[in-house]
Amino acid sequence: MKKITAIFLLIVPLVVFIQGCTKDLDTEPRVELTLDELLNQDPQAVNGILSRLYASFALSGPDGPGSSDIDDDAGESPFLRGIVNLQDFTADAMKNRWGDDGLDQLTTTSNWDENNKFFRYLYNRIYYTIPQANNLLLVLGAVDLEGKDGIQGEVRFIRALAYYYLIDCFGKGVLATEENYGASDPLPEVDRQTLFAYVESELLAAEELLPDTNEYGRANKTVARMLLAKLYMNAAVYTGTQRFDDAATYVTKVIDQGSYSLDPDFVAIFSGDNNLSNEIIFPLIADAQTSQSYGNTTYIVNGSLGTETMTLSDYGAEEGWSGHRSTKAWYGLFNDGDLANSTDVRASLFWTEGHSYEMTDYKKWTDGYPAIKFRNTNFYSASNPTSFSSTDFPLFRLADAYLMYAECAIRGAAGASMSTALGYVNAVRTRSNASTVAQADLTLDFILDERARELNFEGHRRSDLIRFGKFTGGDYLWPWKGNTLNGTSIPDTYNLFPIPLTALEANENLTQNPGY
Repeated sequence: MKKITAIFLLIVPLVVFIQGCTKDLDTEPRVELTLDELLNQDPQAVNGILSRLYASFALSGPDGPGSSDIDDDAGESPFLRGIVNLQDFTADAMKNRWGDDGLDQLTTTSNWDENNKFFRYLYNRIYYTIPQANNLLLVLGAVDLEGKDGIQGEVRFIRALAYYYLIDCFGKGVLATEENYGASDPLPEVDRQTLFAYVESELLAAEELLPDTNEYGRANKTVARMLLAKLYMNAAVYTGTQRFDDAATYVTKVIDQGSYSLDPDFVAIFSGDNNLSNEIIFPLIADAQTSQSYGNTTYIVNGSLGTETMTLSDYGAEEGWSGHRSTKAWYGLFNDGDLANSTDVRASLFWTEGHSYEMTDYKKWTDGYPAIKFRNTNFYSASNPTSFSSTDFPLFRLADAYLMYAECAIRGAAGASMSTALGYVNAVRTRSNASTVAQADLTLDFILDERARELNFEGHRRSDLIRFGKFTGGDYLWPWKGNTLNGTSIPDTYNLFPIPLTALEANENLTQNPGY
């Protein structure tokens, strides 16, 4: 059992008093005991409550896969599932065939509106996590606790991570903090620039508070620096001002001052015992027995398997949902789509038998290749198939940092060396037995493609395409973009998702994003 999961199990009976409802944006979790009282009952209480905050990104609720922290479907609404749905299925590489009640709108990047439940799910998860963090910070400020600074740093990181997805996906919202916690009047709307400045300041403060190292699954200085680097990478999108110099500064700290290294085997990073990988900087933890969820990597693994064409046990699964397939926009990047003759290990992580190269019908399971990148089998030891996944989701990992550094260098960031960038890119490629490239090959188009080869299905693709100016418009097309087989132009308004109708109704200060 992974350690942070064990802590979560110990605290389940205690966290009922910090759960609230999300009927409006000013969620007020109910606190029935003070932290002092909790600590008298159980000295590990604060660690358990903290682990419950971490778990809010992967689990649906405290009482198993059928429970939910929010008034939304427990299976469909978990945070990580929302990241995959909104970051991967809306982009070029991954499609889902189910089409149920709004999922078609995501997978075809068309007809988006404020009633789509999948937008509501992620928005509600964001505004569930933030008030819980605010509440814990308020309580921590009133107690004397060993290691309190570090714990406060972790909570501030968790809150900043939730706000990061608000900035990236919706662009605006309300700024709920411990300072306005419990306000009786609806909070005012704040714009993307204000949220950006707040998250930046919070991460800089968290960096100072966090330890150099921490338990697996918990934030340390490197984790905060990685999120800062991602914030700065996308600053031109979020604020209109480029911050690639700052991105290079912080991603260099991630690489040079973190204690992480590339895993020698790409497949190990996405296997059931990937908690042993030294490449993963920050995971969202899964455990088939003790932290079951339909919204963690169970969604990715089971959703990518189907008994019609595959043997589930080969990938450690007992269930196959026949849902997710990749498109040629992803596997076409390997040897021009000739996967069988590619030496790149990453090219072998698509199931082709019984499936068509072309996705003529995105609702047909056999059109397109399922990705078998994530699996529930152990890499280093034997394992048995399970209904739920034990594979942790690598939200941040070192290969991403290497490619971020290379992008900064290509964009001319101060302090970023092209020769160093070349070394990082070739380290990523040779790890997967891909051929090395020359410095002249390092262009923005190449980096975008390499990020696809290395990082797809990891919750980055939509943001990457927007940063590179290729998500909206008609210059870059992919299968089913704009709900047409070969793709068509979509409006720039799609660079943001619509604010859910439920949020607009709950707070009269909120306004809809342009174009919806």
